Amino acid sequence: MITSVLFDFGGVIAEEGFRKGLRVIAAKNGIDPERFFTVARELIYETGYVTGHAPEAAYWDALRRATGVHGADADLREEIISRLALRPDMIDEADRLKTRGLDAGILSDQTDWLDEIDNATHFSRHFDRVLNSFHLGKSKREPSLFDDVAAILHRKPGEILFIDDTEEHVKRAAAQGWNAMHFRDAGSFKRDLARVLPFSDAVK
Repeated sequence: MITSVLFDFGGVIAEEGFRKGLRVIAAKNGIDPERFFTVARELIYETGYVTGHAPEAAYWDALRRATGVHGADADLREEIISRLALRPDMIDEADRLKTRGLDAGILSDQTDWLDEIDNATHFSRHFDRVLNSFHLGKSKREPSLFDDVAAILHRKPGEILFIDDTEEHVKRAAAQGWNAMHFRDAGSFKRDLARVLPFSDAVK
C-alpha cells in the first residue's frame, strides 16, 4: 500500500526553469539552444555541483570553457531561478494528499538553488520532506539513491509513489521497486493518479 508520495521539483512542482533558463542564456549568446542545454545538463552532474561536491562557480566556469558563454554567475543563475515558478495546482495536489493521510515530499536533482527558492517562497511548508541531491550527495542517475531514500523514509520500496518528468529517473525508481509515474502535464497526471490512488478527491 502506498503511504508516501514523492514529487520531482523542476518540471512537476515547478516549471522546468532549468531548460527554459538555459535556452534564454543560449539565445543571448548566439549558441544553439539544444546543444547548449545538453552540455549544460551534463556538466552540472560531471562537475559535482548537483550533488554538492563542487561549488556553483566551478559549474559556470566549466560551462564557459565548454561553450564560450558569457555572463556573471549571479546573472546566469537568475535566468534559471526566475523561471522555476511554482505550480499552485501541484502544490494543492500535495496538500490534498496529506489530508488523506499520505506523506508528501520532494525528491529533486537540484543544487543549492532549491534552498534559495525555498527561502523566497517557503514552498517546503507544504511537504513533509524535501530531499535534494545537493544535500544527499547522490543524484537520481544513481540507482542506489532510491534505496537510500526509502531507508530515510523508513518505507519499503512498494510503499512509495514517485512522480518525475524525466523518464529515465522514473525507470530507475521502478527498477528499485518503487511505484513510479512519468509526469507529462497536470491533466494526465490527475488521471494517472486517480488510477493509483482512487480514493483521492484531489484527482477528480
